[in-house]
Amino acid sequence: ARAVAAAHAAGIVHRDLKPANVLLAADGSPKIADFGIAKSLDSDSHTNTGAILGTPSYMPPEQAGGAKAVGPPAGVYSLGAILYELVAGRPPFRGADFVETIDQVRNQEPVPPRALNPRLPRDVETIALKCLQKEPAKRYASSLALADDLERFLAGRPIAAPPRRG
Repeated sequence: ARAVAAAHAAGIVHRDLKPANVLLAADGSPKIADFGIAKSLDSDSHTNTGAILGTPSYMPPEQAGGAKAVGPPAGVYSLGAILYELVAGRPPFRGADFVETIDQVRNQEPVPPRALNPRLPRDVETIALKCLQKEPAKRYASSLALADDLERFLAGRPIAAPPRRG
């Protein structure tokens, strides 16, 4: 999450964050790879309307909908999808094909990860589901805010994200 925040601070949006693009260095530190479809936040050029780039199970609804401009909230969503897979054993959305997966991303809520992994701490579920909000404004304000909440959890301190209702 801190690496993604650094990319955002440098004006870059990855647009294809997924487990295969998070590599571990010899010291165990994660590195973000494959910036092949990354986009400069300062660029006036946009992907053609309707063109969908990325891996459907990890792309945010706005990107799955073919939005012309995708910004830092997309990175928060994708990090949440990666976290979800790490703790639930599968991505939040996985249809029979590309189109079905895109439809799920845009129109369905993910199964709460604790339904798939009952031993998962509630705070981890809360963090993942906050990242996976359909509306970008309801996600963490930044990848840095996500990183901070993950660190709070790891340190045994209360997380900032409010628990989900329902």
